[in-house]
Amino acid sequence: MNRREVVIPVAAATIIAAMAGWFAGNSSRHAQPSATPQAAHDDAIDDDVLLVQRLLEKDLGNRRFDFATVALACSGRQLLALQPGDPAHQRILGHIEQALAETLEVLNRDDSPVRELRRINEASRFFEDELMVRLDAVDGLSCTPARTVAGNFQRSGYPDLRLLDEASGSVFYLDPKLLQSGSHGSTFRTFYFEPKTDTLKITDDAVHLILGIEHDGNAPQWQFLGWRVVCLSGLSVRLKAEFQASNADLYRDSGLSNPAD
Repeated sequence: MNRREVVIPVAAATIIAAMAGWFAGNSSRHAQPSATPQAAHDDAIDDDVLLVQRLLEKDLGNRRFDFATVALACSGRQLLALQPGDPAHQRILGHIEQALAETLEVLNRDDSPVRELRRINEASRFFEDELMVRLDAVDGLSCTPARTVAGNFQRSGYPDLRLLDEASGSVFYLDPKLLQSGSHGSTFRTFYFEPKTDTLKITDDAVHLILGIEHDGNAPQWQFLGWRVVCLSGLSVRLKAEFQASNADLYRDSGLSNPAD
């Protein structure tokens, strides 16, 4: 039997309008033309040192931001709250829950393709596909993978699905996530958003919903127990700042020492 819980947090109260400008301003270099290549190189190092120091001063790893503010700063689009008294929102939510109920029924069957998976995270794509097909089949609804700002369909990255209600013009972003029953209080990172220019997928003023689908943890005979619909209008997030390098960066100029015979 499916359990349903709808969580509708209060909308984010404060929009930090200067956030986008701060990131843009601190990520730009303003070195003046230098007399020699060495001087130009030294100026660039000084700029980088100053930038890193300013980032550290902001203590970004310990600050929290309204996700609505982050979305607005990165995309220029409003993250809207799910409105309990809005007939269109309630109708759309009803269709989402119906699609969830049908999807759980299909993926709980003995012949479910999820039963062949070793890792539960690999099941997310099946939920995305099943939900998309069912919602897109509803008269007056259109459900597709979310497009990037460049107009391309892209399955990776947040959000997964874009749902359009033609009658009201309302857009809902849907992001199915699987969680083991009893893990709601876990502090491990389960949601992340990486803002990029060409692959940003927030292109509408929209309601953002996480569809949290619970499973029993019984690999690989997973049973899906129910769902939680969470509106992200009240979510606060942290920024994880890190400096990264790939193997190509690390080993580009090195050869193998003492190779095996």
